[in-house]
Amino acid sequence: MAKQYDNGILIPEEDHEIINEQHRDHVSLLSDFDIELFKAGRHYRLYDKLGAHVTERNGLQGTYFAVWAPNARYVSVVGNFNSWDRGTHKLNARWDGSGIWETFVPGLAKGELYKYFIDSHSGYAAEKGDPYAYLWEVPPRTSCISWDLGFEWSDDKWMNERKNTDWLAKPISIYEMHLGSWRRVPEEGDRFMTYRELANHLPQYCKAMGFTHIEFMPVMEHPFYGSWGYQVTGYYAPSSRYGSPQDFMFLVDELHKAGIGVILDWVPSHFPSDEHGLSYYDGTHLYEHDDPRKGFHPDWQSLIFNYSRNEVKAFLISNALFWLDKYHIDGLRVDAVASMLYLDYSRKEGEWIPNEFGGRENLEAIAFMKEFNEAVHLSYPDVLTIAEESTAWPGVTKPTFEGGLGFDMKWMMGWMHDTLSYFQKDAVYRCHHQEQITFSILYAFSERYTLPLSHDEVVYGKGSMIDKMPGDEWQQFANLRLLYTYMYGHPGTKLIFMGGEFAQRQEWRHDFSLDWHENYYPLHHGVQTLLQDLNTLYKSEPSLYELNFAGSGFEWIDLNDAQNSVLCWVRKGHHKENDLLFVANFTPMVRHNYRVGAPRMGYYREVFNSDSSKYGGSNVMNEGELEAMPVRKHNRSHSLSLMLPPLSVIVLRHVRNYDWL
Repeated sequence: MAKQYDNGILIPEEDHEIINEQHRDHVSLLSDFDIELFKAGRHYRLYDKLGAHVTERNGLQGTYFAVWAPNARYVSVVGNFNSWDRGTHKLNARWDGSGIWETFVPGLAKGELYKYFIDSHSGYAAEKGDPYAYLWEVPPRTSCISWDLGFEWSDDKWMNERKNTDWLAKPISIYEMHLGSWRRVPEEGDRFMTYRELANHLPQYCKAMGFTHIEFMPVMEHPFYGSWGYQVTGYYAPSSRYGSPQDFMFLVDELHKAGIGVILDWVPSHFPSDEHGLSYYDGTHLYEHDDPRKGFHPDWQSLIFNYSRNEVKAFLISNALFWLDKYHIDGLRVDAVASMLYLDYSRKEGEWIPNEFGGRENLEAIAFMKEFNEAVHLSYPDVLTIAEESTAWPGVTKPTFEGGLGFDMKWMMGWMHDTLSYFQKDAVYRCHHQEQITFSILYAFSERYTLPLSHDEVVYGKGSMIDKMPGDEWQQFANLRLLYTYMYGHPGTKLIFMGGEFAQRQEWRHDFSLDWHENYYPLHHGVQTLLQDLNTLYKSEPSLYELNFAGSGFEWIDLNDAQNSVLCWVRKGHHKENDLLFVANFTPMVRHNYRVGAPRMGYYREVFNSDSSKYGGSNVMNEGELEAMPVRKHNRSHSLSLMLPPLSVIVLRHVRNYDWL
């Protein structure tokens, strides 16, 4: 007798019986040490052990399955290979109390649909997706697909250079993008671009624009496209909407070959309640808290991970390392950190449970984030971790051994809110709000910050970046050029969401491509050219990145001219000859003979002007060499007489001393 599988492979039933009867150590991918680490929450490579693995066991080709379901009374794997029969391929519960069920199905190859049928002691029974699946069906289908992660990488140069790069002392300019709406294919029903099609365009575009990194909004498989990837069901699988795992690897590979780092948005804070996902996985609240005061997120109507459970911590930290290991990812931006830190986040009194000391801090989540950062930096010291954290929580970017959370950088949400609020005011009122644009420097060096103008600022009726700017059309574009230049002159790394780089008029719409045709219009193209040149300036001027996170890298010349809404400051590097002087005019008035205290005696030259005609400006420039005269200003012995263009920033460099010095 032989068993006929759907894939056409004939396996003698006597061989199948031998496989099942042999000692499990001969079938299992899990050693006793693996189990000890798993129980302790210290196994950070679970993706090599749990899930579906196409492999050879005892001389037979097939697929090994392993799933954690400690409260199940019966588990089987079902799929197209057994006509979804729940009784054909039973998994065996391990004898070690780990709660892991496993089996080996001989003859089962790559590309088969499958789920786990889990029958619980509680009476709950459902077909569940594999938490560790490498690939899922294209939504709205919900089955997993047996797959491998074989790929021939060609990014050795990038990976070797990354090992020797201190990114915290380098310029970091991030282009944030959403895979499904950057570009589409209108001639084919406006379908998504695939990973490989994106690889033909995206690396060249990022390189031409001068960005150092790209940040993908979550690529992990998610059932609802409109969640933008923030409601994840397949934590170990790139979304099949755009292709296979190898296709996504190809995209990363091409970005690396173009010299572009890749950051992934990662969501360890919550997950959706879809039945095929992690929710109520084995008939109990396995991955989430059972009490909704700790386990349900009111903002996103989703479930919160139980960070006190060792196996859940191991699942999440393994997931972080998985993307770094298998996909060569260069950084993880951790979403919604504030929601993890506080037990009362978005909750009213009586809707949350205090910690053991009566406080509002989520002690288990704090311990998890520290452990996550330690694990990442131990295995990949050249990888960045970035926190989206909007509160005044201290020490987000301090090392864990100093009591911090251990992140490399944190989004500077306060800067973003204050800056956009200031810029949205008509220029005539800005003189009354000078402190709003200067306040950020008071805390700019308390953490290592990224300045984010992200997707969150151009959705839900907030308007596009250009639409936020006040005034007529010319003033709107001048204000946006001013905003971006001010941003690049401010301490911190930079992040801009797609579409903002060419001043797209529409808010971001995830169901449509960006409005690339707007680049044909001079003012839009001018903003794009400005961003290119700002990235070039940023990468070529050490004063803009060498001391990005140190107070010694910034000095005010004057922050008190609220009447004219003018600011001037110096950005500094390790060597004073690299210092740059920034002067910003936040009004549409041209300031003639505006005197600014000179950081050094000698001659200066304008090296950047956001009002240049090449950007769509009025071309009010400071030509030639500018001599610092012995006129005292801003507590300095010498000063410069400048022409300040309207709604603009000019950047000057000291070029030489006086001939007699």
